[in-house]
Amino acid sequence: MDNELFDYSPIVDRAPLHWPGGARVAFYVGLNVEHYQVDRPSTSIFSGTAGLAPDPLNYGWRDYGPRVGIWRVIEVLDRHGLRASVLLNSEVAERNPQIIAAGVLRNWAWLAHGKNNSIFQADMSVDEERAYLADLVATIERATGRRPRGWMGPALTETFHTPRLLAELGLNYVLDWTNDDQPYRLNVPGVLSVPYSVELNDNTLFLGKATSGPDFVRIVEDQLDQLYAESADSGRVMALALHPFVIGQAFRIKYLDQALDAVANHPGVWLTTSDEIAEHYAGASGLAESTRSDDHQFS
Repeated sequence: MDNELFDYSPIVDRAPLHWPGGARVAFYVGLNVEHYQVDRPSTSIFSGTAGLAPDPLNYGWRDYGPRVGIWRVIEVLDRHGLRASVLLNSEVAERNPQIIAAGVLRNWAWLAHGKNNSIFQADMSVDEERAYLADLVATIERATGRRPRGWMGPALTETFHTPRLLAELGLNYVLDWTNDDQPYRLNVPGVLSVPYSVELNDNTLFLGKATSGPDFVRIVEDQLDQLYAESADSGRVMALALHPFVIGQAFRIKYLDQALDAVANHPGVWLTTSDEIAEHYAGASGLAESTRSDDHQFS
């Protein structure tokens, strides 16, 4: 079947996009803050035990993130004045409340990211998914004090109904469709796609391609340099996807520090969040939905 969620739009044919303050590249950190079930397989560093329940090797590796890794990442983000755009499993709110408290203190942006990262967003009826999404969005709102505006599915998964159901709940952008360097409108009223990256992603680079720390820094710099060069007439978005159990390892954290230092000191970069990118684009292109209740509008 053909994809009817969005239309083809070559980037060279679009009206110019302008960021606040004359910036050319909007940069945000997509920080994955996740909970994993102990009896289900998931992202693994060693496939030999990945199917076992329990799997102490891989579960413990993932669990290093909330226990240790994220606190290193927070220190580096603070050093460079960066607010995280947190892709939050709602079960983290109950199991790791200290992380929620740290993010609230820092005014992080909170995006709904499913209940946990062991169960993907698939194979639900419309009614089942509607109830599932309503519950997790309400959980995040209670825990953080803010209703999420954005969505990224566990492992970037959706059903064909997800964007429409998210719009019913007042969410107005998704990160799942990683096919652009600019936001664009989905064929669901009031819902945008905001760029995210499966390539500029610590999971892909370090685990999938065995990238070294210095090469990671160079890749971040190269991505920014190219996007900056292309943005002379129309702005671009640069997303850096991070997982605390990957980039938060002791031997990697200094390379995140170096990469963010390069970004923060590059001219023409707007250090922002995915919420603010979506808000600016919606306002600039007249996509804000007048039919949405005030509680769900950008503020």
